[in-house]
Amino acid sequence: MHSARTNRGTSGLLSISDAGPRFGSRSLASSALRGALTLAMFSALLLTARQAQAQTEIVLYNFTGGSDGSEPQSNLTSDGKGNFYGTTDGGGVGTGTVFELSPNGSGGWNETVLHSFCSVPGCPDGELPVGNVIFDRAGNLYGTAEGGGNAPDAGGVVFELSPVGANWTETILHSFAGGADGAQPMAGLIMDPAGNLYGTTYGGGNGNAGTVFELSPNGGGWTEQVIYNVSIGVGGGLNMDTAGNIFGFTPSTVFELSPNGTGGWNPTVILTFPRSYQKGPPVLDQDGNLYGTSGGLVFKLIRGKNGKWKERGLYYFKGYKSGAPTTAIVFDASGNIYGTTASGGQYGNGTVFELVAPVGPGSYQGKVLWSFNNADGNLPWDSLILDSTGNLYGTTYRGGSSGYGVVFEVTGLPAATTTALTSSPNPSTHGQAVTFTAVVTSSAGAPPDGETVTFEHGTTVLGTGTLSGGSASFTTSTLPVGTIAVTALYFGDSNFSGNTSNTVNQVVAKLGK
Repeated sequence: MHSARTNRGTSGLLSISDAGPRFGSRSLASSALRGALTLAMFSALLLTARQAQAQTEIVLYNFTGGSDGSEPQSNLTSDGKGNFYGTTDGGGVGTGTVFELSPNGSGGWNETVLHSFCSVPGCPDGELPVGNVIFDRAGNLYGTAEGGGNAPDAGGVVFELSPVGANWTETILHSFAGGADGAQPMAGLIMDPAGNLYGTTYGGGNGNAGTVFELSPNGGGWTEQVIYNVSIGVGGGLNMDTAGNIFGFTPSTVFELSPNGTGGWNPTVILTFPRSYQKGPPVLDQDGNLYGTSGGLVFKLIRGKNGKWKERGLYYFKGYKSGAPTTAIVFDASGNIYGTTASGGQYGNGTVFELVAPVGPGSYQGKVLWSFNNADGNLPWDSLILDSTGNLYGTTYRGGSSGYGVVFEVTGLPAATTTALTSSPNPSTHGQAVTFTAVVTSSAGAPPDGETVTFEHGTTVLGTGTLSGGSASFTTSTLPVGTIAVTALYFGDSNFSGNTSNTVNQVVAKLGK
């Protein structure tokens, strides 16, 4: 079975939460969540179809459908040196490619095909790669192809591409037989610190419903084992936290696989929902919270101290004009969320969107950064990557000058900012002057002098400060006795995103204590 080609999401956006990612499990029941969505519709903010003037889309490469490849479905992978890597599920010598895109030094880009999958049905080296590729520390690339391989049922492969001089050599690490070992790997892989690979299959396994598998180096080869059998196929990828727990989606659940200490894994379903699931993997923030998209909803899963997870809806897409996200989202340093919809927008060909994080109390605000007009791309089918200067990169499945898809860049986003708040002295005594200092930084430098930072305790404004060289201060001697939680809010401008600082717990003691 080949992967789906159409996006069936609806569109129009409305916010249903006032909580943003702070970089830092289930539990709205389905009926409660539906109720929240219904109530939120009364305060809906429709996403406009007009382009924001500050953003520009640049087509970096148009696929021709020939030897260079066609119809990319995967997101891009950066090598950290300015080059991008990805897959196409058509073109090459027949059934897809792995490609590299590199700056040519003159403002343009050169595409190089690193591997073409052969045109013979059931090709031993694989066919139809739709997932992304990843690097190991030695510079080798790893990926999957959903068909082909040297097993009798040609159930797909896991492959490695190794640089040899100016060329790349493919090695098949595993061919899926379509039985208990799985079949049709349709997503990219993840790698743990020990070099083990993990991925998903859409079919095979016990009950032929899909698997999560592990591939481990074993001498000169690799050993595959299924670590989780699912009741319905897993088309999306996986993510792993710093403790080694693995997270993924099925069409109706979010699951966690935790190491059991003896080489096995303990599965837990942490969320069940009556909605369609995203194509990409769950996204983790620095606090271990999970983010995903499902049925037009962008949601967050928060792990409680008791190990249970709580679901919080962040934004809901409704109406035909905006489409609905079906892939993983990405964050910037200010907590803004970016993603794609494969339909909707001004021309109905899909969008790049931003969900602007609230500064202080409030809700995410949605806006279209770019609407694809077919000439510059059509059907952005996977997630984006964000570089250190705030540019977004991705692929579209169709459109472009030849109609076979593009690699694109969206520029002109406000620079993401972070605010670091300190206080002195801390602790203090009642009536003593305390100075709070907020330092606002970004990859584009400090925001302009003269802009305002607000210092708050909860929703109470304590005072304001004016930025000079990226720093703003506020001094007060009227803090009450106790522990006062203070944050600093920088609201941003057209060139710099707003954000909320860390919380400083100011301890104020009674005089003489």
